[in-house]
Amino acid sequence: MASNMSNVTEEVTRPHLVDPLTGLRRMLYLVTPWESSAPEVDKVPKFVDEAIPYFLLLIFIEYIILVCKGRRKAIPLNDSIGSVSGGLISQLPLLLARSIEVSSYIWVYDHWRIADVPWDSAWAWLAALIGVDFCYYWVHRTAHEVNLFWSGHQMHHSSERYNLTTALRQSVLQRYFSWFIYLPLALVLPPSLFAVHIQFNLLYQFWIHTEVIKKLPAPIEYVMNTPSHHRVHHGRNAYCIDKNYGGTFILFDRIFGTFQAEKDDEPPVYGLIHPVNTFDPIELQLFHLKYVLGLWRQHSNWTDRFRAFFYGPGWQPGTPRLGTDDFPEIENPVQYHNPQVPIWVTAYATLHFFAIHVVYIYLASNRQSLSVPAVAVSCALILLTLYSIGRLIDGFPRSAATIELMRCIVVTTLCVALHSRQPPSWLTGLAQGLHLLSSGLWLYMRSRDRKQQKEQLSMSKKKSAKVE
Repeated sequence: MASNMSNVTEEVTRPHLVDPLTGLRRMLYLVTPWESSAPEVDKVPKFVDEAIPYFLLLIFIEYIILVCKGRRKAIPLNDSIGSVSGGLISQLPLLLARSIEVSSYIWVYDHWRIADVPWDSAWAWLAALIGVDFCYYWVHRTAHEVNLFWSGHQMHHSSERYNLTTALRQSVLQRYFSWFIYLPLALVLPPSLFAVHIQFNLLYQFWIHTEVIKKLPAPIEYVMNTPSHHRVHHGRNAYCIDKNYGGTFILFDRIFGTFQAEKDDEPPVYGLIHPVNTFDPIELQLFHLKYVLGLWRQHSNWTDRFRAFFYGPGWQPGTPRLGTDDFPEIENPVQYHNPQVPIWVTAYATLHFFAIHVVYIYLASNRQSLSVPAVAVSCALILLTLYSIGRLIDGFPRSAATIELMRCIVVTTLCVALHSRQPPSWLTGLAQGLHLLSSGLWLYMRSRDRKQQKEQLSMSKKKSAKVE
């Protein structure tokens, strides 16, 4: 099965549009070594970036299917915005530096490898496929069974829904807690093969985040990770907790005793055991880390402080390493976090949500031609925008309007400054116009609210005077 793949390297690594069939095959890991390998990490195609159109297409198809089944509410807009916001935030550090997983892997390979395996060996490609998935199993299991590492993974489980947008709800912290688990592979396998399979392992896990696909034929269910298996993993039912950690394969769960089949008479109920009840993307990313640090400060002896970090999320003094099995009962009917806001607020948040994605796509596409300070400022604005949007759809508190007004003023000012220093572009012109109009909207809203408050105060004083 060994084969030389160098003759197709230029074909693989040259930027090009992906044909629809190839794009869909990649989502299912149905690719060959010859079409996906490269001699160096920098020449490995950005498979995840090239899959973005397929993410959107499959999300749209899933939504249409659910609408036809009368289940439109299974993909609420506010939860989907929360999920995609988390995914976007998780990618921002990659605009400033190479992934720590790949960087550390390259360093270990360059300094400590014990064999020179050819990058164009099909056997090595298969070994990387299995090796990456084996390591991912332990990355995933560790993320659930170590409290500190759970703070870098709980974001992905914070959605109370289960659909394809949930797959995009990722933590910005997780890669910084898991990178070292892949390093044994660097003793043997070339970094370019690792860079290929770390992407395909992630891509495969996108399509299994759905309720549209029930159970697949038995041989597939036995070997591969499937929507049925992964629904169990996302469930907060007692039988679902800490089960089905596999990425591409489910075999490692069967081997290490963490497999659990989906129960037809008890469908999984999704989300965290203790719901967070917010769409604030920064709070969702950091809330458990704040809890862990608080737990560490709560204990006075160093043994319990160590356990607070490295025992399970449910651990308390006097309990086993992973805590007890005394989980809260699932409420009936299931309660979802779904704050009601005016329709115009939802429309406004959605418009700015899509607008900030245009900015991100521009940054990702032109990263090499932009300075580090420009990218850093842009990332900060993306983060601020997603935070403000999360606050708007989170019940529309009064503070959200103030935050959004200040954000719009800041963006408008930056666009004006940018125009004065370089030739205007359509992107900055569009952003300036949008945020100028938005600033006017929020100034009007603040003026109206103040007027209403004065009228209410005046009426209250008149009523008090009549009573006297």
